[in-house]
Amino acid sequence: MTRVLLSDLTTLRLGGPAASYVEATTEAELVEAVSSADAAGTPVLLVAGGSNLVVADEGFPGVVIKVATAGVRSDVEACHGPSCSGAMVTVAAGEDWDAFVARAVASEWVGIEALSGIPGAVGSTPIQNVGAYGQEVADTIASVRVWDRRLRGIRTFTASECGFGYRHSRFKADPARHVVLDVTFQLRCGTLGAPVRYAELARALGVEQGDRAPLAEVRREVIALRRSKGMVLDATDHDTWSAGSFFTNPHLSAEQSAALPDDAPRYPQPDGTVKSSAAWLIERAGFAKGYGLDLNGGRVSLSTKHTLALTNRGNGTTEELLALAREIRDGVEKAFGVALVNEPVAVGVAL
Repeated sequence: MTRVLLSDLTTLRLGGPAASYVEATTEAELVEAVSSADAAGTPVLLVAGGSNLVVADEGFPGVVIKVATAGVRSDVEACHGPSCSGAMVTVAAGEDWDAFVARAVASEWVGIEALSGIPGAVGSTPIQNVGAYGQEVADTIASVRVWDRRLRGIRTFTASECGFGYRHSRFKADPARHVVLDVTFQLRCGTLGAPVRYAELARALGVEQGDRAPLAEVRREVIALRRSKGMVLDATDHDTWSAGSFFTNPHLSAEQSAALPDDAPRYPQPDGTVKSSAAWLIERAGFAKGYGLDLNGGRVSLSTKHTLALTNRGNGTTEELLALAREIRDGVEKAFGVALVNEPVAVGVAL
């Protein structure tokens, strides 16, 4: 059997060998691979784009199942011009997310254009409720179809049943139970994108927050912004050898928010909490862009473009990356009393 390294399957390019490996290109193969492993009592690790995983240097002691399913089915009503109509689009879990966003923009399907440039596969997006630049997939997901490993059957969850929250869902809350098979999106049709909610994107587009801009322009500017922060995959740029944002933006109580410096970012939320900026807290705690490059040979570091990304500079290890993450997390808590939470899924390791 060919030895498969998790470092070849993750965007961090870290992680040791898989004890065994299966690539599932159809839904039937995916369900069979998971069911067989479950029946044998073998641990399962599902990998699609590998953009949200931090895997132990020792590897994974079970079967790694590569989700490589494909297919996009659309039911579109008169999708022409700027007027509103509807597109119901069902996408296989293994489809590349950004390729789907590009297709949506080209097809004049509205609602996910600000999520351009995000690495990974479609099936991962509802698990984390992936979001960026004022949009999140919960805005447009109509349903998620899964294989329920506990009930050993296929189930469909409507959006209201998915338990979506900030970078959260019922699938993340019970990670060993559900295998996403496909996701159905309900997208408006038109030539203009959804109202621009994010100030930085509005400035890049030259519009006011709440205004709309052409779909293709939104996609272009989002990708440009992400690239400037090292958030668009590029094999030649070690700033992109990351799992994206390593820490989520903290949601604070009113008391915690009041204890921060006056110039700390504060964004009141509907649930009464106040969202702040993890990147701001990290920088103010003394961890600048590129932090770590001059330590221990610079094998891992913060990105030189963005303080939320922890990066492998080419010859790092998972344990070195986690040591850096712990230093940053603990430094922020010491400086501000805020405990940052990691966004990527840790496999065989703990932060």
